[in-house]
Amino acid sequence: MKKKVCNSGIGGQAVLEGVMMKNKEAYAIAVRKQDGEIDLEITEYHGVMHGSVLTKVPFIRGVFNFIDSFILGMRSINHSADLFGVTDDPETGFDRFMKKLFKDKAEKVTSGLTVLLSVILALGLFIFLPYYLSSILERYIMNSSLLALVEGLIRLVIFLLYLLAISLLKDIRRLFMYHGAEHKCINCIEHGHELTVENVKKASRLHKRCGTSFLLFVMVISIILFMFIKVDNPALRIVFRLLLIPVIAGISYEVIKLAGRSNNVIVNLLSAPGLALQFITTKEPDEDMIEVAIKSVEGVFDWKNFLEEKFG
Repeated sequence: MKKKVCNSGIGGQAVLEGVMMKNKEAYAIAVRKQDGEIDLEITEYHGVMHGSVLTKVPFIRGVFNFIDSFILGMRSINHSADLFGVTDDPETGFDRFMKKLFKDKAEKVTSGLTVLLSVILALGLFIFLPYYLSSILERYIMNSSLLALVEGLIRLVIFLLYLLAISLLKDIRRLFMYHGAEHKCINCIEHGHELTVENVKKASRLHKRCGTSFLLFVMVISIILFMFIKVDNPALRIVFRLLLIPVIAGISYEVIKLAGRSNNVIVNLLSAPGLALQFITTKEPDEDMIEVAIKSVEGVFDWKNFLEEKFG
């Protein structure tokens, strides 16, 4: 691999049997259908605060970027699920109830409830459970900052165990393989190589701008900020933790953005734990998966022009 690395600005995520790749406001979802053909959908997503100056303000823009990434990610996964036939299951009693209650809007309402439930479960697993477990030690640890540190370490352990547990599932392993294909495609062109299956196979599956690294930064930064919460009321402690989530997301976005465009020693050291964690969340893809990822990249990004401009 060449030592020169140029940030392409593109990013994406793995979906069911495919890859979503985003470049500015355009995004492409490539999915390998059950008949073996690759379906490619190219469209645009303008964001919840499209056109607002707030999307350019450091630390604030990260909050909206996080929201946009979540919305676009859910859309992409739902699209791939429709294509791959996951939603072809027999209609349940709950489905009939929702259709009777909300008629044509039943599907949107159900998706909204699914998102809401996912957020509640995430808050329960990574905010409330670590806080509860650490509060058990409150009688032994009198220093609130030290207790917040213990809470943060418990959160990190839960996060790591969660990733290890889901990585054992067959479907999630395939998702992580597509995640690896996405990273390898981006690394391939950012290191100045033509986007071919053979070149992509040689590229690294680890990338500093990965969402896994972002989540790890969220965990670490939350430890630091939660150490400054100095209130005795348990309910207020929870409220302050919830209120700090947008702040944590904003700071984490700026850190991951810096990591993506910088290659100095300090930034590389900060990125190292996130890259190590990607050995869990990415797996080596097969050639069919790489073909899907390449199709997704080519849907929104002129990599030939990029190589000519950046690498001559």
